[in-house]
Amino acid sequence: MSKIDPVKYGRNTRAVRAGQVRSAEGEHSELIFATSSFVFENAAQAAARFKGDSPGNIYSRFTNPTVRTFEERLAAMEGGERCVATASGMSAILSTCLGLLRSGDHIVSSQSIFGTTVNLFNNILSKFGLQTSFVELTDYEAWEAAIRPETRLLFLETPSNPLTAIADIPRLADLAHAHDCLLVVDNCFCTPILQQPFSLGADIVIHSATKYLDGQGRCVGGAVIGDEKRLEDVFGILRTAGPSMSPFNAWVFLKGLETLNVRMQAHCSNAQKLAEWLEQQPGIEKVYYPGLASHPQHELAGRQQSGYGGIVSFIVKGGQGAAWRLIDSTALYSITANLGDTKSTITHPATTTHHRLTKEQRADAGIGEGLVRISVGLEDIEDLVNDLEAGLLER
Repeated sequence: MSKIDPVKYGRNTRAVRAGQVRSAEGEHSELIFATSSFVFENAAQAAARFKGDSPGNIYSRFTNPTVRTFEERLAAMEGGERCVATASGMSAILSTCLGLLRSGDHIVSSQSIFGTTVNLFNNILSKFGLQTSFVELTDYEAWEAAIRPETRLLFLETPSNPLTAIADIPRLADLAHAHDCLLVVDNCFCTPILQQPFSLGADIVIHSATKYLDGQGRCVGGAVIGDEKRLEDVFGILRTAGPSMSPFNAWVFLKGLETLNVRMQAHCSNAQKLAEWLEQQPGIEKVYYPGLASHPQHELAGRQQSGYGGIVSFIVKGGQGAAWRLIDSTALYSITANLGDTKSTITHPATTTHHRLTKEQRADAGIGEGLVRISVGLEDIEDLVNDLEAGLLER
């Protein structure tokens, strides 16, 4: 078998080539190893692999060549030493916490994160003695004040979901390291194409591969990237508990990574144009998009990211009723809570992605009843604008 590992090449070349393994058949596209287990040459080899004295595949819960190729490719793109692929983005966060923390430890998290992540911290991890304090993403004094002697991890999304707030990653990295904590960054909205958290000081990067890494809404998966030592602890959770990525899903994500650069550039272009148009509409109270000069962290996003992303959120005048009427009036947008798809999607965060939060928690996170989130796809921008315009006029 020959292995192509072009770590000396650029990020886009890595997205197409890194981690690729070819069998004796000489296939051009990566193989899908659809097998639950692997056969050993003899009992001694089996014993050596299980003991860890000999490299090789054992069981697809934790060793599979297709999954490993995806892991190596994404790690190369992010600039991390190792990647552990998981069954979903949420299992990536869970595996990180279970692998790196223990009962009695404390997490400081941004309050501007995916609603299910809030529930994981508050309602699941708390059962096992892990406590979480939530702070405003861009209030750096609040971050520092929330850190305790038992704090081990700072967690954030940047840009945030759904308001696209931007955190100063180097500043939070310095804060975390000054207190002997790890900085964990969910890089789902930007992907390694638009943002490189490790180069900014992050210790762990999280992905929901379901989103842009796939890019076409086909599969669910997640990933954790970091240094070899910490990722071995995360891998231990995956090996034992089994929140594993399937070989087929890994193959789909590999194909997604190959086109990630061109897709992200197109998402950014469409999102910028849509956000600028929305900002001029009388029925819209406020637009949240880092590419707008009106965004409070516009300059920071320009320094920290190479593009502003494909997520646009905005407040419709008239509250939930008006927001729902606008959503229901669209013919082109898919009404779904997923994002990062070639197809544009539209959702009402207060009653979908963040509905399990309390009213007070939503208010603290700035998620009002009139808020609408769009994941801007790759359709013609004129069609996307016209579809929304018709809905705004009907209101």
